[in-house]
Amino acid sequence: MRDGSPTTTVEDVDLRAWLLAAHRDMRTRLDTAVSAKVPVDRWAETPPGGGSSITWLTLHLARHHDLALQTAIRNRAPLFVEHLPALGLDPARTSAGAGLTEREDETITASIDPAALLGYVAAVFDTTERWLQRLSAMAMDSIPDTGRRLVGLGGLDTDEFGWLIAMWDGRPVHWLVQWPLLGHANAHIGEAIAVRNRLGYNPF
Repeated sequence: MRDGSPTTTVEDVDLRAWLLAAHRDMRTRLDTAVSAKVPVDRWAETPPGGGSSITWLTLHLARHHDLALQTAIRNRAPLFVEHLPALGLDPARTSAGAGLTEREDETITASIDPAALLGYVAAVFDTTERWLQRLSAMAMDSIPDTGRRLVGLGGLDTDEFGWLIAMWDGRPVHWLVQWPLLGHANAHIGEAIAVRNRLGYNPF
């Protein structure tokens, strides 16, 4: 562009369209296949045979999604921080890594308000939607200073979450989009659907 503004390429438009469609499909699956099917009073319930609750799986996928976009990519504090009081979690006593582990923390699950959890998830997905609408193909190859950001803005303890820092550090933006934002979330939505079925809410 002659005025110095960035040029939008066909690749940018195609990339945005594909990622937005994938992200919206993921969000729809969580809303229609899980949230709308299981009564909220059973979200914190451990399914028959063991495993994670729907509350934990939903929090977990949103936490990874939030931390990857807001902190690793955008160099901002995770949205989780401002949502702590509404979720029912004490900001002074809740670890910065709450919800990030695969293993469920039942004390956290028991404290979470389902309506507030849906509000947090919506805020995370809305933020991602807006970011994807402006994403350029060129930005996807950049490598953010993820390790420093996860410790600084993310507040992660290097001893407890060194595995996550090592997994994400040095990765380009396209990997963070492909895995924490989409792949990881889709995997746990599939798990939540399985829990839905085990709780007796299979619609088929």
